Amino acid sequence: MQISNNNYPWPDDWGRKTSIMGIINLTPDSFSDGGDFCSIEKVLNQVNYFVSNGVDVIDLGAQSTRPGAIEIGAKNESKRLIPYLKKIRSEYPNILISIDTFNSEVAHEALSNGANWINDVTGGRRDEEILDVVSEFNCPFVITHSRGNSITMNNLTNYDDFLVDIIHSLESLTKKALNKNVSKDKIIWDPGIGFSKDTKQNIEILRNVPLLKNFEFPLLIGASRKRFIGEILNQPNPKERDIGTLAISCLCSQQKIHLVRVHNVKINYQVLKVADHIFR
Repeated sequence: MQISNNNYPWPDDWGRKTSIMGIINLTPDSFSDGGDFCSIEKVLNQVNYFVSNGVDVIDLGAQSTRPGAIEIGAKNESKRLIPYLKKIRSEYPNILISIDTFNSEVAHEALSNGANWINDVTGGRRDEEILDVVSEFNCPFVITHSRGNSITMNNLTNYDDFLVDIIHSLESLTKKALNKNVSKDKIIWDPGIGFSKDTKQNIEILRNVPLLKNFEFPLLIGASRKRFIGEILNQPNPKERDIGTLAISCLCSQQKIHLVRVHNVKINYQVLKVADHIFR
């Protein structure tokens, strides 16, 4: 069953609570859950677990974007992604599904097979034709700040004026999207924590969330289990960084962020249920 992207694009209570995007990587090499979801059964079990524990959007990725990841190409990405997407859509006709891709070919095939959102870590920078696809399907589009690619981004952390540069980049990418007739009310900004940024810079973004909120786009924060949390906690194992992730989710609730992208949906749902009662 394919859901109309025009009629069903947003989670319940969008903007009135901190919505949760649950990560499922269909990859062998993602930094936290690479290789964990290598069968239809495991993926469906995870989707069911997410749905049972308060997820608002499922984010499927078939191309790792961790530092050092090798690109597999659009055809291989689609081959890895589409069978899982079709099965999830068949079993869960009403769940919102986002696709984590920067390839226009993958985006088009995914949206044609029931996906609802496109989450592009390059914001259309790598493959501008993805903007035409998003415009055609009139779907929500996450524009992320990043530099370079998975191989080069860790060497691209020098900025003239860090926060100003990020905002200017997001504005430039947004202008290109709007010029391609992407609907303004379907754009979400992601400042790109962990993408071409070091620990100090990631913290600076989180300290300056109110500055990003001065603009008229919903914000997504994707800090879950990332390396800077490990550096703060002296925790090399990404799966042991959930408590640090929860601290950031609480901040997002306090700052009335629209959406957090996380690996451990259950505990984030629980902490946000309490935090939203306090702050929202």
